[in-house]
Amino acid sequence: MFNDILRQKANESQIKLDENQIDSLRRYYELLVEWNQKMNLTALTEPEDVALKHFCDSILLLSYADIPLNSSLIDVGTGAGFPSLPIKIVRPDIKLCLLDSLNKRLIFLQEVVNELNLNDVQIVHARAEDGARKKELREKFDFATSRAVAQLNVLSEYCLPYVKVGGAFLAMKGKYSEEEISNSKNAIKLLGGKIEKVDTYNLIDSSERTIINIKKNNATDKSYPRTSAKIKSKPL
Repeated sequence: MFNDILRQKANESQIKLDENQIDSLRRYYELLVEWNQKMNLTALTEPEDVALKHFCDSILLLSYADIPLNSSLIDVGTGAGFPSLPIKIVRPDIKLCLLDSLNKRLIFLQEVVNELNLNDVQIVHARAEDGARKKELREKFDFATSRAVAQLNVLSEYCLPYVKVGGAFLAMKGKYSEEEISNSKNAIKLLGGKIEKVDTYNLIDSSERTIINIKKNNATDKSYPRTSAKIKSKPL
């Protein structure tokens, strides 16, 4: 049943999935629902909601961002693996890093990775501001992404330090906010980035979505990211 629902939602969203990808996403859904009984992974568990608002929504990033073959991508604060694991299922060439501060979420993600036989997936247990100071992670990725709910200026301080010069931070947000984007420009510049483009679209249920593509033009100063307390109390 889930395969049929996913196939329908993908077709309506103009996403092409082959049968192996559909089967992998079905197994991911089964694990998500199973583990969600033991920990809080998602508020959405109905098959229609997961198919559209988690899987299709994640994969649609590929329609708005040009991610070359064999690119590296870090998902900062990945949670239950969105958007990066659905993207990895569709684009297995991508070298993926899943970063989250809650270890039990990472145990779940490791099971998904093992079950689906996904290669080139690194799983890192760290707070975003701590991971960005590790030399093996700082400015090592072609792309960073996040579906976190933080304001864009805050999210940029957490994510841009992971991105190589020449790479990009792809921020996935809900409803478009000109004020939020305007208020983030100074922070983004301080962190070495510049907004390249902003794409807005609706899911088939009319939910509004925004993808902000932030190009990394200069190295991030070593003073960033600051501690989480300072980021929250005095946003850039």
